Amino acid sequence: MHVLFIIDPLPSLKAYKDSSVAMMRALAGRGHELSVAYQGDLFIDRGAVKAAATGIALVEGADLRGHAWWRKRSATQDTVLSGFDAVVMRKDPPFDMEYVYSTHLLEYAEQQGARVFNSGAAIRNHPEKLSITEFAAYTAPTLVTRDMSRLRAFHREYRDVIVKPLDGMGGTGIFRLREGEANLGAILETLTDYGTRSIMAQRYIPEIVHGDKRILLIAGQPVPYALARIPLAGETRGNLAAGGRGVAQALTERDREIAAAVAPVLHGRGLLLVGLDVIGDYITEVNVTSPTCFVEITEQTGFDVADTFAAALEQAVGA
Repeated sequence: MHVLFIIDPLPSLKAYKDSSVAMMRALAGRGHELSVAYQGDLFIDRGAVKAAATGIALVEGADLRGHAWWRKRSATQDTVLSGFDAVVMRKDPPFDMEYVYSTHLLEYAEQQGARVFNSGAAIRNHPEKLSITEFAAYTAPTLVTRDMSRLRAFHREYRDVIVKPLDGMGGTGIFRLREGEANLGAILETLTDYGTRSIMAQRYIPEIVHGDKRILLIAGQPVPYALARIPLAGETRGNLAAGGRGVAQALTERDREIAAAVAPVLHGRGLLLVGLDVIGDYITEVNVTSPTCFVEITEQTGFDVADTFAAALEQAVGA
């Protein structure tokens, strides 16, 4: 099986903990061939969706904390996406218009026979914060608006709320607004850009002190362990990028209930890999672009997440 990864620049990846690298290592370990391309390498030429793709090989025994963990296997070559057995979209956000255009190109490539995971249309149609509204029975009270008066009314009702931009990642732009917050107006004006951008407000979930859990769904099934990202003392955000500490733990009964409700729906729409963010009993985000935490869960539990993904990819393409 020849797999193309659409990915961020390889030198920028922290290979020792990067989930995409873990996927590549698992696939290589199962005897599959790898190529990579960057978002800017995607193009349409006379109707055919192609990529300037470079074949790579992983260096056995390499120091994953360095940069010499991979080498070029073949020269960069323009190749139709349907020429690969699988295309794995792992480009990180920001989810800007270039990203949207990329999802369209991937969708067109699928119409030409390419096998894309996650599919372009599925990524585009499941904005990671807004998607939770489809599963309202499993979410805390949530408001999405750009209207300042509605945001203020939501804050008055719940007294302790989280507000965040709809296009952020890694915990950027997240604020906790307690009752009596002196900077309420300034924060809301900044996040909404004076009422021109919609944001999300959610009732604060106090169970965040026990961690913001990442639950991975692969081919419609939950990985049996979540990674609880526990905030630093005095911090609201559990994101690893914001200094959170990752602790792997077995799924709870509630976690499994949520996964059972969500996983089949999303898998049926072309989402092979999904990362649910769960705080306490509630989903807070549905991550479909480049879900992470493979390495942390594997190292702490022995459950090989990347190999599970590789097996699911093989099954999805009939390899």
